[in-house]
Amino acid sequence: MMIGFQIAKRMRRIDEGMVDRFRRLPVANISDSMARMTAGGASLRPMHAGGVLAGPALTVKTRPGDNLMIHKALDLAQPGDVIVVDGGGDLTNALIGEMMVAHAETRGLAGLVIYGAIRDYDTIHAGRFPVYAAGVTHRGPYKDGPGEINGAIAIDGMVIEPGDLIIGDGDGVLCVPFALAETIYKAAKAKNDAEITQLAAIREGRSDRSWVDATLQRLGCTP
Repeated sequence: MMIGFQIAKRMRRIDEGMVDRFRRLPVANISDSMARMTAGGASLRPMHAGGVLAGPALTVKTRPGDNLMIHKALDLAQPGDVIVVDGGGDLTNALIGEMMVAHAETRGLAGLVIYGAIRDYDTIHAGRFPVYAAGVTHRGPYKDGPGEINGAIAIDGMVIEPGDLIIGDGDGVLCVPFALAETIYKAAKAKNDAEITQLAAIREGRSDRSWVDATLQRLGCTP
């Protein structure tokens, strides 16, 4: 095996039932339930017209500007997978475009996350197939490698292991670790339920705002 070229076997994969449960929750509530310490970076934004991204991660690490291993990942991915690419955040060359997105959609993937640039933005943005990226450029990619598939990657400090749950909405992308999915789901579901109740109270004029002055008083600030 050449140095820099590695294709590993994914040994675990978050199950479809758990994916469906998380799909109903806002990413912000999931993030809050993970102590607000995990994020894919503010630059990783939805490029599609809208809709939730949710599925198990198939990870790719590639040299900035090169998409050879992304093409291979498209061939290896199973229906429902999210291909997550660490392209170093470089925006010099686009790593995917309209044709690769069409291929991913045809194969039944759940979406693409590109820590790098895309192109063919107008077409991708007009569709609802989930695509997240750090930027846009018309300049195309190289196809020489090196790259790795199904290894641990990191996007702006967010570590992603193959098979982890990837969830995304208009607020951005989040990785839920495989082993913690059930625990995080219960906490996020409870928070979401509490916020629904709180929103109803706000709309009905029953919201208790006394906590604001109480907090200021505790901090030594007297109105």
